[in-house]
Amino acid sequence: MGRRRTTVTAESDDLAVLEGEAERRGVSLAQVLREAVEREAARLRRGAKPRFGVVRGDGTGTRAIAADEEAPARRRGRP
Repeated sequence: MGRRRTTVTAESDDLAVLEGEAERRGVSLAQVLREAVEREAARLRRGAKPRFGVVRGDGTGTRAIAADEEAPARRRGRP
């Protein structure tokens, strides 16, 4: 994967906190920002995994189905 340069606009107070962390660790602000972006992207990737199968949460035997493994689960009879 290649890197890409971008511009980020953020609150001054938030940047000051990150600048303080960068100074404390002896690294650049850019490094702290890269790490924050990597953590958030990893979190989003974990949460984006498709969920499908049988669901029995309300005691009525409701089933959830998915058309394919990339689609999110949906209740039978609903779009």
